[in-house]
Amino acid sequence: MSPSWPSEVFDELRSAQVRQVAYVPDGGLGELIRLCDADPDMHSITLTTEEEGVAMLAGAWLGGVRGALLMQSSGVGNCINMLSLQQECRIPLLAIVTMRGEWGEFNPWQVPMGQATQAALELAGVIVQRAQTAAEVGPNVRAAARLAFESGRAVAVLVPQRVVGSKEFRK
Repeated sequence: MSPSWPSEVFDELRSAQVRQVAYVPDGGLGELIRLCDADPDMHSITLTTEEEGVAMLAGAWLGGVRGALLMQSSGVGNCINMLSLQQECRIPLLAIVTMRGEWGEFNPWQVPMGQATQAALELAGVIVQRAQTAAEVGPNVRAAARLAFESGRAVAVLVPQRVVGSKEFRK
């Protein structure tokens, strides 16, 4: 995993005035989550399931607060029905999605949703921006935040497994 992309993403979230971050704990997002948790100006909320974050961030927006949803690709499937809220009401959603089921994956259960994530999001009306390298993650988040918050759209930045690093099964 590139050590710099989480801090670059954190800086972009602060620059975009994101004050609420919702997430289901994930190793690939661990450093970014720690940075958000430690920031006294950011309210980070641990979710039990990703679709809770979609609704929670809609409420935050209606209350005048910008937010971001952090999740792994396997959680995208949990959000599909709830994403109609953002689509129909034009409530912005900024999502940062770490990918599984790609480069170096060991867990066969991660492959189906990992391979379907981008298409599923696009079919749900989410604009998808995919970083290819660690250096592209921060600029993609900056552009996605501007697009989401200025246009009232749902935008997801996909962070590939090659950037996050593949996990290993240990017996």
